[in-house]
Amino acid sequence: MKAKLTANKSFTIGEIDKRIYGSFVEHLGRCVYGGIYEPTHESANEDGFRVDVIELVKKLNVPIVRYPGGNFVSGYNWEDGTGDKSKRPRKVDLAWQTIETNQVGTDDFVKWADKVGSDVMMAVNLGTRGPKEALELIEYCNGTTDTHFANLRRKNGYDKPFGIKTWCLGNEMDGPWQTCGKSAEEYGRIAFETAKVMKWLDPTIELVACGSSNYNMETFGNWELTTLSYTYDKVDYISMHQYYDNAKNNTPDFLGRSVHLDAYIKSVAAICDTVKAIKHSNKTVNLSLDEWNIWYHSNGQKSEPWQIGPALLEDVYNFEDALLVGCILTTLHNNCDRVKMACMAQLVNVIAPIMTENGGAAWAQTIFYPLAYTSNEGRGVALKPVIECDSYETSDKFTVPFLSASLINNEEKREITVFAINRSLDSDMELDISLEGFDDVTLSERVELYHDDLKITNTKDSSPVYPESIAIDPDEKIILKKHSWNMLKFKY
Repeated sequence: MKAKLTANKSFTIGEIDKRIYGSFVEHLGRCVYGGIYEPTHESANEDGFRVDVIELVKKLNVPIVRYPGGNFVSGYNWEDGTGDKSKRPRKVDLAWQTIETNQVGTDDFVKWADKVGSDVMMAVNLGTRGPKEALELIEYCNGTTDTHFANLRRKNGYDKPFGIKTWCLGNEMDGPWQTCGKSAEEYGRIAFETAKVMKWLDPTIELVACGSSNYNMETFGNWELTTLSYTYDKVDYISMHQYYDNAKNNTPDFLGRSVHLDAYIKSVAAICDTVKAIKHSNKTVNLSLDEWNIWYHSNGQKSEPWQIGPALLEDVYNFEDALLVGCILTTLHNNCDRVKMACMAQLVNVIAPIMTENGGAAWAQTIFYPLAYTSNEGRGVALKPVIECDSYETSDKFTVPFLSASLINNEEKREITVFAINRSLDSDMELDISLEGFDDVTLSERVELYHDDLKITNTKDSSPVYPESIAIDPDEKIILKKHSWNMLKFKY
C-alpha cells in the first residue's frame, strides 16, 4: 500500500495549545486513594503521594489536570478537603457509592499538581450547590483580600494564592446519573450566574460550560444551543466528553472512531458559531474535550458499596487501544484551531495510562506511550495535512483513510514532527512525505510502536508494547508497518 502526505509551511491550522495533552483526576475508584495517594507506600513522600506515580506522570508532561470530577463533583463540598486532616469528615459519595475520607482535597491536590509540573482545571459543584459556593471556592483558591475564605486558606498554611485560572462550571449536567442534574434552561441560568460572579471576583479566569455528556445523548445539539444562549458572553469554552470501545471486536470500525470524533468536534464548533452569529458577537467560544479515552474492558466490574478506594473501571489496555489513542491525538492536532484543551480520563488506575497495585508497583499501560511522545514532541504549529491514500468504510458509514497523520512545525527547534498511524491490519504502508516551503529537510529520528498481537497488554512484570527507535537510512523509503503508530522527526 502507498500513501502520500503533503504539507506546506504557509498552510497552517493553528498553534497547538499544550493543554490538549491534559488529564483528569477524579475521586473515583483507586484514582486518588491507592493511585496518586498512598501514605503507607514505600515511595510515599511527606504528603502521602506516591513518588513512583509522580515520576510516571512527569514523563507524560501533563500540562493541566481536571479535578475533582467528574460525577463526584456534583455532590462534593470542597470545604471538606481543606485544613487539618485529622478533622476532615468522612462522607458518603453518591456518585460512585463509596466512602470519601477527604484525606485528599483542594489543598493537597494543588500541592501534588505542583510536584508534577501541572496546572489545575478546577470544577465547581453545580449539582447540589451553586454560585455562592463557587464564589467561596474561588476566593479560597485565588483571593488576595483580607476576607474570610482567603484568610481561611492562609490559616490552612497557604499564604500565596493558588492562582487557578481554568474552571469548569459543573459536570455532565444533562446526565440522569448526575446528582441533581438539570434541564438545559436550568443549567444555562445557573451557569450564567455562577460565571458572572466568579469573573467579578477574578476577571483573569477562563470558564468552561458543560456541553452534552456525549455525542449520543438525546440532548446533544439542543443542549449546547440552549446552554450557550445563556452563557456565551461569560464563558470561554464548552466541554465535550467522548469515550470509544471495541465491544463488538470490530477493529477497523474501532480504529476509525477518530473520524467520528473529527465530525463531533466540527459539529460542536458549528453550534458555537451559530450562537456567535445570532448574538452578533466578535467573540469565539472554543472547545474543551475534557473527558476522552477508550472505555469498555472493565464493563461489568463491580465492588461492594461504601468502600474506600475500591477497584472501579480499571480497564487493562491492549495494543489496538494505543493505536486509537494515537489517532485521536492526531485528530486533536488537526482541530487545534478550536480544541484548546483536552483531558485523557483518567490519569491513574481508572481508565488510565498508569496502573498501580496497592503497596506495590506502578507501570505504564499501552496507551501511555502515544500520549507521552505526542505531549513531549507535539508542540508548535500544526500544518494542514493533505493525505492521499486508500480508505475503507465503517459499519456506520464513515469513510476512514488508512493513514491517520498530523504534522507539527516547531520553528524554535527548526524541526517538523510527523505523527502517523497505519490503520491497515494486513498491509505495510510506503509513505511519501512532501514538506513544501522548507529548505534542506532531513529525517533525523524515527520511533515506532508496534506489536503483531493487537490484543496484547502490558503488566507490572512485562511491557511488550514499548516504543522503539528505528535506524535511519536516507536511501531507503519510509515504510510504516501494518497497524503501527509512528513518530518521524525532520530537521531543517
